[in-house]
Amino acid sequence: MAVKIIPVGEPAPAPRDVSHYLRPGLIQLPALPPLSVYVHLPWCLRKCPYCDFNSHEAKGDVPEQRYLDAVFADLDAALPLVWGRTVHTVFIGGGTPSLFSPAAIDSLVAGLRARLKLEPGCEVTLEANPGTFEKERFRSYRDAGVTRLSIGVQSFDDTHLKALGRVHDRAQAIAAAEEAALAFETFNLDLMYALPGQDLAGLERDLTQTLALLPPHLSVYHLTLEPNTVFAKYPPVVPDEDMAYAMLDRITEMTSASGLDRYEVSAYAKPGHACRHNLNYWEFGDYLGLGAGAHGKLSFPHRVVRQVRYRDPKLYMDNALAGRAIAQEEEVGRKQLPFEFMLNALRLRGGFPLANFFERTGLPLSAIEPQVAEGERKGLLAREDGWLRPTDRGFDFLSDLQELFLAA
Repeated sequence: MAVKIIPVGEPAPAPRDVSHYLRPGLIQLPALPPLSVYVHLPWCLRKCPYCDFNSHEAKGDVPEQRYLDAVFADLDAALPLVWGRTVHTVFIGGGTPSLFSPAAIDSLVAGLRARLKLEPGCEVTLEANPGTFEKERFRSYRDAGVTRLSIGVQSFDDTHLKALGRVHDRAQAIAAAEEAALAFETFNLDLMYALPGQDLAGLERDLTQTLALLPPHLSVYHLTLEPNTVFAKYPPVVPDEDMAYAMLDRITEMTSASGLDRYEVSAYAKPGHACRHNLNYWEFGDYLGLGAGAHGKLSFPHRVVRQVRYRDPKLYMDNALAGRAIAQEEEVGRKQLPFEFMLNALRLRGGFPLANFFERTGLPLSAIEPQVAEGERKGLLAREDGWLRPTDRGFDFLSDLQELFLAA
């Protein structure tokens, strides 16, 4: 099914009745997967030159109340599609969600709880940046119902922070991490490597400072020059591929020595602190996306549907308040389901139960058997006791492994 795109300025169509999604189709899911909710708060203090997310520099005060009203109108229109389903995790991302006041975050979480069935102990993550850090603010987010904080540190080196266009410095990053440790039982630090001018010794200094703060969870990302960013137009000089691989090897060594297990390509955690929200993505679970530019994936008995909300914050608010927040929608075709499932599931170091493939796609294992066999032959995959996982080699050459399933 082709993607339906609504041109800017053209009125959005009326929302579809839920019966449209429940009509017969070409797949049969035995059960619906776990459901998460993602809420996008799109404003930030300054757009970083490497960022390709849907973020917008705040010009004056952020319109908190109108935006929350739009998010709740968006959710109210989407409720028939998820009615009766339990929400296992909530992730509030951006942009810089911590630009929103604790009172606004309190209203957001309370509004979600009032409309949705959140499971007891539901993980509620909020992204925050040290540049918006204020004493007591993190505690207020915790009191509002946030259970997990994810802090976009990126580096503890002031030179690298300046090159990345970050609005915080090393001291603010350390203060934010220390406050998070006092306010939350679990929190995440985001770190980047292969930065402009960074060498292996510099990476080790960054990581040493990071690990000294004892984060229960660490996300480490290779700096990439994404299209339509300032860095794409004016590319900085970054470490070559061999140095980047050496940095990744050192990251794996140092995190392992500190008790952090690499459970996903870019994620390291102490036991019991893996991000449940991200695990649901990688296990091909469902997620309802709310907010400007938010993406969502929803399953029904006979189909899997992807949705995208309007990207521009004003356009999103105008349309969401009119009950028409969806800008794009597509049904994932039967031929695309194997690749979409494997693209996500193969990111997990421990692999996944093969039964999950049928449960999440409605397709028999025979749909991927030739590709699995080829992956085993090449030493990229291992199958044991009903589980499939990438080998060490498969994890190192993940793109090559994932590409095997493009033809599935």
